[in-house]
Amino acid sequence: MRSYALVGAGNRGTYMFAVPIARDYGDVATIVGVYDANVKRSELLRTRTGGQFPVYTSFDALLAEAKPDVVIVTSIDSTHHVYILQALRAGCDVITEKPLTIDEDKCNQILHTERQTGKKVTVTFNLRYMPFMNRLKDISRENSLGTVTQVHFEWFLDTKHGADYFRRWHRKKANSGGLLVHKSTHHFDIANWLLEDEPASVHAFGATRFYGPTREERGTRCSDCSFAGTCEFYIDLNQGNYRALYLACEQEDRYYRDQCVFADEIDIEDTLSVNVGYAGGAMMSYSLTAYAPYEGFRMVLTGTNGRLEAEYYDGAIGPYAGTPVQRIRLFNREQKIIDMPLQVESGDHGGGDGRLLRALMRGSDPNDPRQANSWDGAMSCAIGFAANRSIREGKAVRIAELFEEMPEEEQHEH
Repeated sequence: MRSYALVGAGNRGTYMFAVPIARDYGDVATIVGVYDANVKRSELLRTRTGGQFPVYTSFDALLAEAKPDVVIVTSIDSTHHVYILQALRAGCDVITEKPLTIDEDKCNQILHTERQTGKKVTVTFNLRYMPFMNRLKDISRENSLGTVTQVHFEWFLDTKHGADYFRRWHRKKANSGGLLVHKSTHHFDIANWLLEDEPASVHAFGATRFYGPTREERGTRCSDCSFAGTCEFYIDLNQGNYRALYLACEQEDRYYRDQCVFADEIDIEDTLSVNVGYAGGAMMSYSLTAYAPYEGFRMVLTGTNGRLEAEYYDGAIGPYAGTPVQRIRLFNREQKIIDMPLQVESGDHGGGDGRLLRALMRGSDPNDPRQANSWDGAMSCAIGFAANRSIREGKAVRIAELFEEMPEEEQHEH
């Protein structure tokens, strides 16, 4: 039986971790405390689990009194490093939501402290646990493609999902590192994982073309906006889970869940293009658009023996809403087109969330390639860190410039 403490009592902390741990894993896991800067949200999380564990108003007190074996970090991205570092120094292992952190300085601190303390940081890359991604991994290892030389990866968010990043705390790079860190770290990790390689250099472009101060008809927040009746991005915080989790908690921390997606303060990009060179010679072209008419991704892996085309569409609006499309096709040198058989999976993140939590709680084969450690988290973030710097400076950035040199014996461990 391992004891777990939760830091961050928002939607992800509640429904990815707290509720299913309390409901399904009581034989191997117990929750011993929760901390969030908003105490009302912590109390709501406890209520929704039916738990009796204490709500803490201080993370230091949680560590000192609850003495958890593991700390689960689901707070806003800019605070990940604070809680990870404190937990490691207190002798706890850490499970953290992606991204590991928002910039290279904080990342170096985490890697150094993990080595220093001997404790373990696990990053929750749920896409690795999606059956669809597992099929891609199997194909890449079967040598059907030969040596993979190029990846083309296009990810598009619809205006229901994409807009949400521009009304929440993510809209400021100081909070999230921008979409190249907060969102794309998932995608960069998948590319690294499929290639079984590490990025070496990055050149990127980015702009805010759709959200931000691009519209005259805008307000401060939806609930008091004079354009609420005509704006397609209006959300009502009195509906569904919004009321209890956000509206009822506003007085605690003045966090407003329905901020205008066209605000002046938005400084993250919504249109992004990234080129990545890998240490082994492969190249990747990646793009992210946060205002597409439908949601999903396309990935093309080109190798010396053929080409794989993968498509996955499953958004809330558009032609594929409610009818997910999952398709993988292989084109070989014999001019054959092979449609790979797939079983369409349901569940959060294509069935990845449940499988990931089961592996975290019940343990998995130590050789399971899906389990991501701190270095995996760092290498996925590193593309985002380098891309952000490349956009600022207008030039290519080498990944090696971002990290402190690691002792050779510790490189082998990773």
